[in-house]
Amino acid sequence: MTAVSPTPSAPQGEDPQPGRIMSGEMAEQPAVLQRILDTGAPRIHEVATAIAARNPRFVLLTARGTSDNAALYTKYLIEVVLGLPAGLTSMSTTTAYGAEQDLRDCLVISVSQSGGSPDLLASTQAARKAGAITLAVTNNPDSPLAEAAEFHIDVLAGPEKALPATKTYTAELLALYLFVQGMRGSDGTAAKALPELAAGVLSRRDEVRELAQRYRFAQRLVITSRGYGYPTAREAALKLMETTYIPATPFSGADLLHGPLAMVDNVSPVIAIVPEGRAGTALQPVLDRLRGRGADLVVVGQREQVAAASGGFVLPSGVAEEVQPVLEILPLQQLAYEVTVARGQDPDAPRALAKVTETH
Repeated sequence: MTAVSPTPSAPQGEDPQPGRIMSGEMAEQPAVLQRILDTGAPRIHEVATAIAARNPRFVLLTARGTSDNAALYTKYLIEVVLGLPAGLTSMSTTTAYGAEQDLRDCLVISVSQSGGSPDLLASTQAARKAGAITLAVTNNPDSPLAEAAEFHIDVLAGPEKALPATKTYTAELLALYLFVQGMRGSDGTAAKALPELAAGVLSRRDEVRELAQRYRFAQRLVITSRGYGYPTAREAALKLMETTYIPATPFSGADLLHGPLAMVDNVSPVIAIVPEGRAGTALQPVLDRLRGRGADLVVVGQREQVAAASGGFVLPSGVAEEVQPVLEILPLQQLAYEVTVARGQDPDAPRALAKVTETH
């Protein structure tokens, strides 16, 4: 493989510390989580109670990019915790095809950091017109999306300036977890320890930096998980692709066995997110098959799973499975940062990207 050239000295006026903004925003996450628990939780519970009183029969989630992965996490929560059918919308059915749907008795949740994407706005407006209960979850209470929806939840992450979203993602996860728990009349006790646990995970940056050396010259990556861990796999792949430019393909462990496993060999880097709980148990046959193929397998999960792999990052144990994704993504955000810097690139400014992506 071709070595990466040393990073040239920054021209006058440029930031000499690539990734400084992303690094700072990752470090803010424990404080953001605590802010949601202290300040945001009462409002989230109020919204959840009001929507639960309307007795929606099914839920549709609308989002793009990083927020789409938060929406997928919420789909798992709604189906497992509330027992309601839930799905991810195809916005083009409304924005490109002009389809009109009957959404009475449906809750439509639109998730967006900026609340400014035209297709999310149009889809939410159409859903409200079609009789849906509409909820916007954003980091901008003054956004067009927040105004268009009947209900709004502010994820309280504060301004996010780095192009790769980090703190808004974990803020969305926690806010949506509290919302779903509020729908069933619970206060989401399992989330109380997250700020302290997140601070502990983020403090182990040297471990991630060492792990990053495995991927400095990688040409592709496979990332896999199951259940609540699958949205983490998708978000980790997105972070790695948009910062390092390494093609990273996320798979549900079940889907990986249905054909794509054939592309994995003894030089293929695979990252597995192995939750503690039912998803981790369901992933075990996949891990066995990967080891059998001699894959370079790194695990983010529990100590015994990391010990059986080529390496990895041990996560705190005893955390409720439904909130583990808040912690799982943290070392993977740091991994994207560290690999990007090691490759001589700036994670604050991925090429060809804008902070607000205006899809139609």
